[in-house]
Amino acid sequence: MCTRVQPLEWTTDLKNQNYDGILLVTQSHETLPPQLDCLKAPLQDYSSVDSGLGKDVVVLKVPGLPGNRLLFVSTGPVNRDYDDVRRFSDAAINGIKRALKTGMQRPLLVCPEHPEYKKSTLVAALGALHALYMPLEVRESNTKSSDYKVCVLGLWVPQEAEGKRLVQLADALESGRVAYRDIGGSDPERMAAPRVVEYVQELFKDSPVQVEVVSDLKILQKEYPCLAAVNRCANGVQRHQGRVIKLQYCGEGPVTTTLMLVGKGITYDTGGADIKAGGFMAGMHRDKCGAAAVAGFFQILAKLKPKHLKVVGAMAMVRNSVGSDCYVADELLVSRAGRRVRVGNTDAEGRMVMVDLLCEMKEKAVREVSPQLFTIATLTGHAIRAMGPNYSIIMDNGPAHRSGNAAQWQKAGEVLGDEFEVSRIRREDYEFHTGPSEYEDILQSNNLPSSATPRGHQTPAAFLIMASGLDKHGVILKHLFRTRTLILLGPVVLFLACQQERQSLQWLPTISLEGNFKLFHKGPINAFPHKKR
Repeated sequence: MCTRVQPLEWTTDLKNQNYDGILLVTQSHETLPPQLDCLKAPLQDYSSVDSGLGKDVVVLKVPGLPGNRLLFVSTGPVNRDYDDVRRFSDAAINGIKRALKTGMQRPLLVCPEHPEYKKSTLVAALGALHALYMPLEVRESNTKSSDYKVCVLGLWVPQEAEGKRLVQLADALESGRVAYRDIGGSDPERMAAPRVVEYVQELFKDSPVQVEVVSDLKILQKEYPCLAAVNRCANGVQRHQGRVIKLQYCGEGPVTTTLMLVGKGITYDTGGADIKAGGFMAGMHRDKCGAAAVAGFFQILAKLKPKHLKVVGAMAMVRNSVGSDCYVADELLVSRAGRRVRVGNTDAEGRMVMVDLLCEMKEKAVREVSPQLFTIATLTGHAIRAMGPNYSIIMDNGPAHRSGNAAQWQKAGEVLGDEFEVSRIRREDYEFHTGPSEYEDILQSNNLPSSATPRGHQTPAAFLIMASGLDKHGVILKHLFRTRTLILLGPVVLFLACQQERQSLQWLPTISLEGNFKLFHKGPINAFPHKKR
């Protein structure tokens, strides 16, 4: 089943009777623009009898409006030092949830643009779409009469010229987020590696995105030895066998920028031989959200078809199983780059499945136009300890830092409310992974969980640089760490940030992401509480 994006429409007519209710999202009814004067009077009347207006979602009966219903939800203050555009998405999420309780099936979302937040209307639309997402397993269960929670979501715009562009952009971005959530949030069996392949192939059928799948064990062992070690135990169970999914998009016209993405796709993380005990295993089906974000980004590319851009992606889909054939601490492995790696902790599997693919990207990059390398992971525990549960982390190596990369990402995230904290890869992180004996060049990890390790989200980025051989070439590395507990605009901000970077970055930039994969600031993807050692 492909992505199912909630149908969207736009209108300039507040009294369009094709809708059955209006959801108004704004800071205050007193500051509504003249085009919305017909909404101001009923809200003023209501405020005369209820001083709580603006604190809760309120439902008013207003004859003449669609469905005779007006729902109002205030964003609250948006001008304090600590306010940001997430006020609009939060309000829209709460408003749509209340609209569903009223029985609305054709809500019209009205969110006038705020002068300080130029994308506030789009952010509110994405918030509403988030609340309307129906999980893949529910869609496939045939227990619902429809794949959608409402028949259509209307978006009000003051002028016709804005409507088509708003709907086109919101639909494309949400399509990427749906793909991301389908893959990242689905359970370990529904999105085991072979079934991720099926989903991705169906998703990009008849699209400009090319899909290549590597499944042969001998090829995996030869080309991606570190990934093959993690896959070794799961490979004995046919439905859990690992896959490398390669994606490519090439826009019209001469290529001016090439983006090269590697995403962590651990379909389930038991911890391996260093097993996650004490209840910490629940929720580890979301350890594939880095690869899911890569797929979501390509879906946005397929929809918007940006010109002069080439994107190459790799999804490392592997299950970190435990059993008689699992890889163990103390093993010595030789990476694709020829670096001898000593395993320190089998629960540090994400860096293992990505490192050889990153090395392959490095090899290909010398033949590309203005290549930029990215890794996207889910080092949740330490990222949450360092930054809290609602923020993702971006890290640059030295060349990327000098280009101002992370600041551009942070700025792009602020536009749509996918907030980043900036971290740095330091010399201590490289020293941490230096092999302590003659046996190994690189130590994969210490024997502690990353969440209990000082600089536990920075050192894995250094490992990727060292074990892939990037440290031998003065390459720009951008490492993005996202935690699985935050709801994400992930593929959306990736698209926006890359659009900003296309004219400013030089040879071989590499990005690494770590941080929070919650699905949009409110609550985990499923009922499991988030835990990470």
